[in-house]
Amino acid sequence: VQLQASGGGLVHAGGSLRLSCAASGRTFSSYVMGWLRQTPGKEREFVAAVDWSGVRTDYADSVKGRFTISRDNAKNTVYLQMNSLKPEDTAVYYCAARNDWGVRGRGQYPYWGQGTLVTVSS
Repeated sequence: VQLQASGGGLVHAGGSLRLSCAASGRTFSSYVMGWLRQTPGKEREFVAAVDWSGVRTDYADSVKGRFTISRDNAKNTVYLQMNSLKPEDTAVYYCAARNDWGVRGRGQYPYWGQGTLVTVSS
């Protein structure tokens, strides 16, 4: 599967952004999709995941209640709606795909797209 993330940018604290990730290749609905982020000098951090049908979701505590992950299998796209953004949300955001739910660690994904930079100014 090939993944292409978009939607990053510069936003003031308290603002919103929506990231999108378009997938191509094998059947999109056969993948669990996730968003992870990374800042310089830190390890990549799990943000959110959604299961194959979009019914089950999982969020990092740091974004719970502010971010919403969703998917549209007809459009082969996964989204991350980010509200009430904080400066500490500044990072490169990556979308990723895997075939299992809950078997491996939250950050363990075999398939990755390129990142999109989100910058939140204070």
